[in-house]
Amino acid sequence: MSLAEAAAEADELAQSGAERELAVLRQQWDEELEDAARSADYRQRAVAYRAIGQFRFRQKLELLRRGLEDESPAARGSALLSVQLLSKDSPGVVNAIRPLLHAIVTTDANQAVRRLAVMCLRHGSPQRETIVLLNGLAEDDEQEAELRNAARTTAAELKKRAGPKG
Repeated sequence: MSLAEAAAEADELAQSGAERELAVLRQQWDEELEDAARSADYRQRAVAYRAIGQFRFRQKLELLRRGLEDESPAARGSALLSVQLLSKDSPGVVNAIRPLLHAIVTTDANQAVRRLAVMCLRHGSPQRETIVLLNGLAEDDEQEAELRNAARTTAAELKKRAGPKG
């Protein structure tokens, strides 16, 4: 079984609530995941960063942070997909890496990676600086339409969750 296949199995276990089986699978694949994240091949790194989320490996936040700074847009995108998975039920992951997500949203050269980072911010706490940043992107005619739309939608969602003060 490959890491990608094990990660898909882990995702199924996590979705079905089979925590014990998921823990066993995490333990079996821990070293392989770490090795793949250090691979010279960006495809291996992308699989590893994506697997962190599929395995619901919250202990790998530092490794995931490295993935967000990877030279490969595919690896950065995979890391962002994991951030989304890990933050669906709790804003802690997004809140822990918020400054890095802000940097990706505003400066990454890859538009798809920037949009994924915007989508990750949706799962964080509704903080004013994030809402201001997203509103600024939404109103910037220099940005591509899809990014502006994603920023607008996410800012509105966060503002609504923030309540009357946001």
